[in-house]
Amino acid sequence: MKNALKSSVAAAALVCSLGLSTYAFAQTESRFYRPLTLASTESAPSSGGGTKDDDAELAKKLQNPVADLISVPFQNNWDFGIGPAHAMEYKLNIQPVIPVSISSNYNVIVRTIVPVIHLDAVDNNPLAPASDRESHSGFGDTTQSFFLSPKKPVCGWVVGAGPVLYYPTATDSALGAGKWGVGPTIVILRQEHGFTYGILANQIWSYAGWGDQNLSATFLQPFLTYTTKKKTTFGVNTESTYDWEDSRWTVPLNFSVQQLLKIGKLPVALQFGYRYYADKPSGGPDWGLRFDLTFLFPKK
Repeated sequence: MKNALKSSVAAAALVCSLGLSTYAFAQTESRFYRPLTLASTESAPSSGGGTKDDDAELAKKLQNPVADLISVPFQNNWDFGIGPAHAMEYKLNIQPVIPVSISSNYNVIVRTIVPVIHLDAVDNNPLAPASDRESHSGFGDTTQSFFLSPKKPVCGWVVGAGPVLYYPTATDSALGAGKWGVGPTIVILRQEHGFTYGILANQIWSYAGWGDQNLSATFLQPFLTYTTKKKTTFGVNTESTYDWEDSRWTVPLNFSVQQLLKIGKLPVALQFGYRYYADKPSGGPDWGLRFDLTFLFPKK
């Protein structure tokens, strides 16, 4: 027990000392000799053999980006008012989250975002570039994060840190940067009295690829949610990005409501959201909508 506490405190100190823009993911080889297994989802004890306590614990884990819970969200996004033509962009983010147990004290949470995009023609001016006068559909670039996270909170805080990788998987040059990228990512959050609050952040730099412009972007996602006794969650966050190459912000404010329910025995979460862009590059979207369907796979 003392060794586990010391390990958790050491991990928290390491994360906090390096801050939001950089952190360490180095581990000794002896830490990784153990066979990798999917991390189990610990169910809360239910009273009288019921499932209300289990569902409450599941709703709580759903708000934690590094919970030991296998989930597969399908996040549908519609953004409106893009470019001179006030075009619409639809983006489906397929976002599987898989926890992997590497020791009795730590998980590695693998979070992947694979976007499927349709972008209407953003400019209807006959003199505009052909790529702007045409619609584009296909895959976007993939982002994959690896969070090393203690299985138990550290002084009441859930923490995780590791590398983030950026893959040039776009099938159309208009839908991706054409660059390989890498950087650090971190998440810090707390859960108490139905509230979940914290921040997820990363920084990505490109190091290779065929795109015309280098990639250097900081992503900041502070978030606050409240979950009721009926497993309804109200949330607000920003998914802000600062482009260091062009010195500009994109700051969407997201307001959402989410409901946990079951289809047969399979728990799912439905989320509806509205997005307002408080800051954006010239020609960026004005507002957007979100519908998120998340399948959850807790272990018994």
